[in-house]
Amino acid sequence: MTEPRRKERPRTGEQRIRYSEDLLWGVHSVTEAMRRDPERITELILQKDRQGNRWQELIESARAAGIKCSFTQRIKITGSPEGNINHQGVVARGSAARLMPFDDLLALFSEAVAAGQRPRLLACDSLQDPHNLGAIIRSAHAAGVRFVITTRERSAPLGGTAAKAAAGALSLVHLCQVTNLAGALQSLKKAGAWVFGAVRDEAAESIYQTDFDLPVCLVVGNEGQGIRPLVRRHCDRLVTIPMAGGMESLNSSVAGAVIMFEMHRQSLLVHKGDQPR
Repeated sequence: MTEPRRKERPRTGEQRIRYSEDLLWGVHSVTEAMRRDPERITELILQKDRQGNRWQELIESARAAGIKCSFTQRIKITGSPEGNINHQGVVARGSAARLMPFDDLLALFSEAVAAGQRPRLLACDSLQDPHNLGAIIRSAHAAGVRFVITTRERSAPLGGTAAKAAAGALSLVHLCQVTNLAGALQSLKKAGAWVFGAVRDEAAESIYQTDFDLPVCLVVGNEGQGIRPLVRRHCDRLVTIPMAGGMESLNSSVAGAVIMFEMHRQSLLVHKGDQPR
């Protein structure tokens, strides 16, 4: 009778990374990806023990492109169908969609406002489940939201899992990542956006009593804590979804979808000459 296989324990200082289709590894592969398409690289994870000019150039190029660099003692990629992976001390997390610089997104949003339009923007504050992130982007596109911002830190990767949940929507919206969401909201407000924060609070304004006939930035918080306090302070108005039954809240992607489709409903009524109810 064979003994059950013991689960291998991580070594001291070892960072384990679960294999997924949004990963890239190896010095040459990562360097080439950064040279050709830096907008799709969201993070580099590097071993501290590597040295040399090529290594230093890799780090400097990442920082110049605004790519997050994380350092660890050791890296191990687990769950790969290829078995052990020779990552050469560097692993990159990539995006399944091309990311737009924030200044370019802001310029497009400003142009829409100046043209008398009512542009819609979704800001995802630290959503950590890639299924939720992909699903809410899919709903955003379906509800007429053209712009989506995610946070660079504490956010699910825009990789294969999010892309699958988005069902093609990642390439159909203007998408960008920002390090400082509060700062991005300030810039959007100067460009004419009204920032609405989605919260679980009976004292907040019902979405069915809110006039969304404005250039809107809707902020949706993460699955557990909601919108972070600093980001919440930059919201012009806080809105909530009235609910029947005993449920305290909805999933972030579902809540975001409900609000965005209420915004879309109102825009259809205004277009027909009716007033939102």
